[in-house]
Amino acid sequence: MKTATTIYTCTKCDAQSPKWTGQCLECGAWGTVAIGATSTSGSGSGSSVRLSGQTSRHPGVPPAKPEHFDDIRSEDSVRLPIGIDELDRVFGGGIVPGSVTLVGGEPGIGKSTICLQVAVKISKNKKVIYASGEESAAQVKSRAGRIGGGTNEMLFLGETEVETIIATLNHERPALAVIDSVQMLRSSEIPAEAGAVSTIRGATAKLVEFAKRTSVPLILVGHVTKDGNVAGPKTLEHLVDAVLSFEGERTGQLRLLRVLKNRFGSTDETGIFEMTGEGLKEITNPSAYMLEERNGSTPGDVVSCVLEGTRPVLVDIQALVQPTSFGYPTRRATGFDQSRLEMLIAVLAARGGLNLGQHDVFINVVGGLKIKDPSVDLAVLLALASAHSNQSLGDLVVWGEVGLGGEIRPVPATDRRLSEAARLGIKTAITPLPRNKTSVRLKGDIEIRDVHTITEALTAVIKTKA
Repeated sequence: MKTATTIYTCTKCDAQSPKWTGQCLECGAWGTVAIGATSTSGSGSGSSVRLSGQTSRHPGVPPAKPEHFDDIRSEDSVRLPIGIDELDRVFGGGIVPGSVTLVGGEPGIGKSTICLQVAVKISKNKKVIYASGEESAAQVKSRAGRIGGGTNEMLFLGETEVETIIATLNHERPALAVIDSVQMLRSSEIPAEAGAVSTIRGATAKLVEFAKRTSVPLILVGHVTKDGNVAGPKTLEHLVDAVLSFEGERTGQLRLLRVLKNRFGSTDETGIFEMTGEGLKEITNPSAYMLEERNGSTPGDVVSCVLEGTRPVLVDIQALVQPTSFGYPTRRATGFDQSRLEMLIAVLAARGGLNLGQHDVFINVVGGLKIKDPSVDLAVLLALASAHSNQSLGDLVVWGEVGLGGEIRPVPATDRRLSEAARLGIKTAITPLPRNKTSVRLKGDIEIRDVHTITEALTAVIKTKA
């Protein structure tokens, strides 16, 4: 005996429930729950699901003819160069025809600015369409004028209905189209408001299908949630070809463009920019930029080297250690993981003999950079020891991952890190001990002091007071 079960679906968040409610139990929206599907189950040979009155069984549909891989001709796509070195690095040499790229980031971080710069750069000799549902034509033109450069071949489209946008792109056939933003898109075929999960997913799927059919590359702008995911959440990342994350502190000038996904290139590249009144400017020498205002004679100041993509970047780690005025000491970290800082303080006490249990500890990464590379562990420990002993460590660079046993583990790309430090004139490097190597080696003009425990590292740089 077969029974039919009605499934109700929220048109805003796609949550499902077996009964109708006035308010969605997941997203809290009112009046968005409607009949979404009917499930038929029972003792028959199978079950079927009907969506909007259609059955999932299609006996009259003819099969498609698959192609043999040996008969498929492989062609290398000619990329569209942007003309901005940092962006071309991130895109893998340029924009692939027919690709769909999603640029995500927090509101106000500069997503629209960097996409507009790409459009302005390419529009000097190729047709570009900039579609925006968040700004008027006058506002976009004003920002384009502030960025600088001619926009002879740039067209503005103030439209949010995806069917109209696709029809316009199909008629104009531009070299590039920018959609700002996907959260503002709506569709006449989807009974949901703009910003709903179903609307975002359906509109993006239509745009992807158009891009693959016409080879017109698209750049989509998307906002992120408080969790750092593209608002949806993460419902678009599997649809597009590339996902770029635009990061930085809105109060600072440094901006990073990281590659989270790229079907046509490497995911190990990062573009580094500076936000100015004339838009985003690429930083060709990030190490010099990070150390520009550094005072090497200050206690608690240590230089480390991290990898941003495949590029080594020297960063300035600052520490401040003071006796606590309260019963529970304060631990604060800016640009560094708070939990990892607490772990390193515990390792420093248990394995290095330096107990900071009655001290307030502050760590700051200069320049607004957010570091996730564990190679800065040793630099943080030595900065804490330097601040506690009030001793300056001088002009040296430090890196190495610290384990719970107090051991210092080697990190990748040691040669590239050493070359970057030597290029900026640093004379001494403290690094983990590689296998089958001597304890002190010379590489160019750098003296390398290899250490394999935090005790050895502390002994090498901190002078014991008599």
